[in-house]
Amino acid sequence: MFKEISAKDIKDNLIEKISNEWMLISAGDKDGYNMMTASWGFMGEMWGKDSVIAMIRPQRYTMQFVNKNDYFAFSFYGDNKDIHKVCGSKSGRDCNKTEETGLTPVFADNTVYFEEANLVIICKKQYADSLKEENFTDKSPLKWYENKDYHNMIFGSIEKVLIKE
Repeated sequence: MFKEISAKDIKDNLIEKISNEWMLISAGDKDGYNMMTASWGFMGEMWGKDSVIAMIRPQRYTMQFVNKNDYFAFSFYGDNKDIHKVCGSKSGRDCNKTEETGLTPVFADNTVYFEEANLVIICKKQYADSLKEENFTDKSPLKWYENKDYHNMIFGSIEKVLIKE
């Protein structure tokens, strides 16, 4: 069972959660959805709202669902890396990640997230753009882009935060 809280009431260290625990980014509805593992992202305030920035490479299947829908979700699963072994290495184009992970989809709040999460952040898209090589003032991060597949940045206002009771 989930309980709704304010984004400002999240007690976890989100830098720790995103970088070490990882998360799923999901988007879509009953007619089609996908989720992917992510270990890069941001949370703070933007344009007067509690906000996140999702970082998604353009070739990721999940990007199609984020582009098509107005909402997306970040969800966290503690130390359960089995979910991320599937969602971080396989494409939803080629397999049914829900069946392979055993996750239970929840279609609510204009998006999809999963019952097994311990923290869910529902976001409404506000702005999207892609990183551009010419805008890197420090060129050292370019090592992450051998294929020049620069991440898309999707800014989302936080509409709801759910924690597992």
